[in-house]
Amino acid sequence: MLHDQDLVSVQEVRTKVDKAYAAWQIYKRFTQEQIDAVVEAVAAKGRAHARRLAEMAVQETGMGNADDKFAKNMLCTDLLPRYIRGMKTVGVLREIPEQRITEIGVPQGVVAAICPTTNPTSTVFFKSIIALKAGNAIVLSPHPRARQCTCTSAALVAEAVAEAGAPADIVQCITTSTLDATQALMKHPRTSVILATGGAGMVRAAYSSGKPAFGVGPGNVPILIDTSADLPQAVARVVSGKSFDYGTVCSSEQTVVAERSLRDRMLAEFKARKAYLLNDAERAAVEKTLFTHGTTVRPECVGKSPQVIGQMAGISVPADASILVAEIAGVGKEHPLSAEKLSPVLAVLFTDSFDAATDACEAILHFGGLGHTCVIHAQNEANVRRYGERVSAFRVLVNTSAPQGSVGITTGLQPSMTLGCGAIAGNITSDNVGPQHLINIKRISWAIRTPEEAMPPSPAVTAGAVDKSALVAAVERYLAQKGLSVSNPAVAAAVAAALPSAPPPPAPAVRPVLRDTVSGVVDRFLSKKAQEEPVAGPSCGCGVKTAEPQPESTPAASKPAAIPAPKIEISDFVCEADVREAIARNKKIFISPKSIVTPSARELASRDEILVMAER
Repeated sequence: MLHDQDLVSVQEVRTKVDKAYAAWQIYKRFTQEQIDAVVEAVAAKGRAHARRLAEMAVQETGMGNADDKFAKNMLCTDLLPRYIRGMKTVGVLREIPEQRITEIGVPQGVVAAICPTTNPTSTVFFKSIIALKAGNAIVLSPHPRARQCTCTSAALVAEAVAEAGAPADIVQCITTSTLDATQALMKHPRTSVILATGGAGMVRAAYSSGKPAFGVGPGNVPILIDTSADLPQAVARVVSGKSFDYGTVCSSEQTVVAERSLRDRMLAEFKARKAYLLNDAERAAVEKTLFTHGTTVRPECVGKSPQVIGQMAGISVPADASILVAEIAGVGKEHPLSAEKLSPVLAVLFTDSFDAATDACEAILHFGGLGHTCVIHAQNEANVRRYGERVSAFRVLVNTSAPQGSVGITTGLQPSMTLGCGAIAGNITSDNVGPQHLINIKRISWAIRTPEEAMPPSPAVTAGAVDKSALVAAVERYLAQKGLSVSNPAVAAAVAAALPSAPPPPAPAVRPVLRDTVSGVVDRFLSKKAQEEPVAGPSCGCGVKTAEPQPESTPAASKPAAIPAPKIEISDFVCEADVREAIARNKKIFISPKSIVTPSARELASRDEILVMAER
C-alpha cells in the first residue's frame, strides 16, 4: 500500500501531541519532589548512555567527533541537572510578606522541541530535562538526517520517566519527521510553547506559528585579543574552542581581531598549536568550498575535520592540524570568511587600535551574529568593560573558549544549549534558556492600601484651597529647569494671573484643578505670552527683559510687567552625546517632526523625557 509520507507524519504528530497532552493532565499535578525525582532519573539515564549516543550521532550525521559530542551529552545530563537542582518551578515559589504577594509556578503544557542535526542527542536531553523540570510534557521533532540517534535518545528519556513513576507518554518523538510534520507540531492547538533549534528558516517558522517560541539567531562570534592578554594562553583557548566538535556549536569562535602589533607573535602561537595557516590562494579555495550563494555554508562542509575540508578544497592539510586559519582584510560580503562557518575554519583580522578592533567586532556581529556571543582576552579590566559596553552581544565572555564559556562549562552562566539573542535579533529572550522560561507565574496579591493612599493629592492642592505659595515655589523650580531665573514677585504675579480668582469649588469639583499641573499652567502661560509682542529693552541679568525707560512726559504703562517665553532653539539633529550633555546641564532638547534623532539618543532621552516636540 502506498502512503503519502507527509500525511503519515502529520497524523503521527496529531496522535503524539494528544498522547503527551493526556499524560500531562496527570504530570501537571506532580509535586516539586516528584518532578525532581523524574529529572534526576532522566539525567542518570543520559549519563549512562552518553558515550554510545555520541558515537551514534557522529556515525549517522557525519558531523563533529565523538569525544566532543560526549562532552555535550555530559553538559546536559550532569552539569545542567546540578545547576537546576533545588530550583523551584511548581507550587509556591516564594512569599513577599511586605507586599502580601504569593508567587506560584504553573506549567505551560506541551512543549514542541525542534532538534538540530549538529547536536542531535545532547539537545534531546537538554530540552527534555528543562521541560520536565518545569512540569511540562514534550514532543521532539528530529532532523531527518539525525532521526535514529534522536529517537534513540528520546526513547531513553521516556524509559527513565516511566521508571521514576511518571506517565511515559509525557515524552514523545516523531519518527517520520518531515517539514509538514514540524509545521503541524508547532501549530497544533495543544502545543503550548516551542523550543526551536535549527537554521534561520526554522526559527522564523517557529516565531510565525502563532505560539510562544524560543528560537535563537546565528552565532557569528568575534574574539578580540587585547595587547594586555596572555597571548599564548589566549591563542590556546581560541584553538580549543574553534576545534571543539569541529565548529558545530553556534557559539564557536569565527573571527579573531587584534592590533597589528601582535600579528607576528600571534601567528607564531597559532602555528605552535598545530593551526594550519592558509596562504592567499588556499584561502580563496576554502572560501569557494565552504560557501554557496554568498555566505551560506554548504551542508556537506558543516562539522567536518580540517583535513576533510582541505581535501574538498584541493589543499594538502597536515594530519595533525587542529584548525585552518586565514587572514582577512575586512568584514562583509567581500570577505566571506568573516561570516559564520560552522567548521574548524578561523579568520583573523588585524587593526591599528583597540577602538578599531572593537568596531570590527561590532561589524562582525552585525554581519550575521547580532545579540549572540563575543569574547575578549585581556588583563586590562577597563578595556574589558569598554568592550562589553560597546558590542551588540548578550554573552560577553572573558578569557575563555567561546563554546565552553557560552554554554556554562567554564563560566557561571546557566548551562544551556539554547542561547537567546534578544530583541535586536528578533528573539524573545537574551538569556541562556532554562526551566524558568517554561513556566508561568501566578500571583496571589492582597490589598495593602487604598486608592487615596496610593495616589495622594498634589501638595499644592488641599481639600478646598489652593496654596499659592506652594505653587510659586513649584513654578520657580519648573522655570529653572527651562533655564530661566525670575524674581519671586514676578512669579507670584504670573501664578495669580493664571489661577481662577473666585473661591475654589467644593471638593468633588476640585478634580480639574488637580489635573491642572504646574507644568501645564506655566506652559500655557508662556505660550500665551509668546504670541504677544516682546517688550524691548536690555536684560537685567536675571533672564527677564525690562522695559525701556519712558520719558517723564509719557505716562507709565498700565500693564504689569510680563514674563516672556524663553527663546526655543529647535535641533535638526540629535545624537547620544547631545542627550548626555542635556542631562548633565538639566536642559531640554527641542525638536520638530523633521528633526533627525539617532536611535541611541532617543532611547537615552526617553528615561528623563529630555526631548520636547515643538512646532517651527
